[in-house]
Amino acid sequence: MIPPKPPSRPDRVSLWRYVKLFRQDILSAQPAKLYRAWMAEFRTPFFRSYLMNQPELVKTVLKDRPQDFPKSDRIGEGLRPLLGNSVFLTNGAEWERQRRIIDPAFEGGRLRDTFPAMWAAGQAAVARLPEGVVEIEEQTSFAAADVIFRTLFSLPIEDEIAARVFAEFRDYQRTQPILNLAAFVRGPRWMPRLFKGRTKETAASIRGLITQLTKARMAQIKAGTAPDDLATKIMTTADPETGETFTTEEMVDQVAIFFLAGHETSASALAWTLFLVAMYPDWQDKLAKEALALEADPDISSMSKLPLSRDVFREALRLYPPVPMMVRETTCPERFRDRVVKPGAQIVLSPWHLHRHTRLWDDPDGFDPGRWKTENGKQCQRDAYIPFSAGPRVCTGAGFAMVEGPLLLSMLLRSFRFELTERVPVPVAHLTVRAKDGIWLRVSKRD
Repeated sequence: MIPPKPPSRPDRVSLWRYVKLFRQDILSAQPAKLYRAWMAEFRTPFFRSYLMNQPELVKTVLKDRPQDFPKSDRIGEGLRPLLGNSVFLTNGAEWERQRRIIDPAFEGGRLRDTFPAMWAAGQAAVARLPEGVVEIEEQTSFAAADVIFRTLFSLPIEDEIAARVFAEFRDYQRTQPILNLAAFVRGPRWMPRLFKGRTKETAASIRGLITQLTKARMAQIKAGTAPDDLATKIMTTADPETGETFTTEEMVDQVAIFFLAGHETSASALAWTLFLVAMYPDWQDKLAKEALALEADPDISSMSKLPLSRDVFREALRLYPPVPMMVRETTCPERFRDRVVKPGAQIVLSPWHLHRHTRLWDDPDGFDPGRWKTENGKQCQRDAYIPFSAGPRVCTGAGFAMVEGPLLLSMLLRSFRFELTERVPVPVAHLTVRAKDGIWLRVSKRD
């Protein structure tokens, strides 16, 4: 059996048809040739777009010369109602300042401090998971949100404000397409973006709730009663160059992206991993046996006992990268593969296609957690594996995610068995790679 993959569109379609497909789902809007192409050009009346799969080109854009390829506003504008001026959308000096304040909160030592909160969220997920046929994305979304609130604000998901943020965010995810008018027609900030009314309402509601949490934490910091969690660390860290800390508005922007990146992407990755182990029960049994090594009250050193879980989670990120595409923009004339690329062109880096590239990976569409120990797997991990991006703009929470995912996976498999149902999930991409009609699995207590 091969894990499900969305159908590809015909090689040639009209611009209107392409835009319509893209708004519905990024993945099935792309032609099959992208799984073998080193570089592909897309022309529209408004801009040129170049998808790059060749590892040397990806390295140039992400690692060697990232300052020459800032993030593109064509995608970012669609997320601005929720994310404001967060680190996910900024470029240049502003982005550098934000990272100088944020990065210390996610250093290795802080992972040790946040591990107990992850463990508590995992225990709650195990206690909450029902038996029978279950829509698993809903469960992993709840668990990932619980991890974020426990590690960021020392609040369980059952907290009233945390629960409201989670509910509103699910509404936002359903109403927000990747593309809106700004993706095709560049214009000034005052130009209407044609967001759906519900999209703007849910974004405003989420930001309002996050503002309440942020102001309350600032008051606790001032009073000397704030818990030592990620929010406190970020809000009290001063930029080493300017001595400034985040304002309330800036912190709301950053919390919004932490929730998007830390909740939405983690939920997607864990849900697809559970589907894959249901599809391959031999691997599920191996992981359940490995998970028995977890102690009753472990610390982060226990992660060294879960190498198979880590490999399976890494393979799930390869097949179903939560963020399927990243868009950069050229700032000066370039020449790539004998093509002249003008300033303002869109450079698309697609983990979805790069991770399944037929000229790079052995058995690119197959599920094989053992590949990471092969020469091909090791080479591709260095050159063609970017679930968290790469270079200076690599996801701040990459290390966090690679603890959270394998840990929750092991805790769930130690207690439950997951089996396929007759409903085969179809991957689609909106904000992240999810299943079109959910991922339905049969859940039973493990003997």
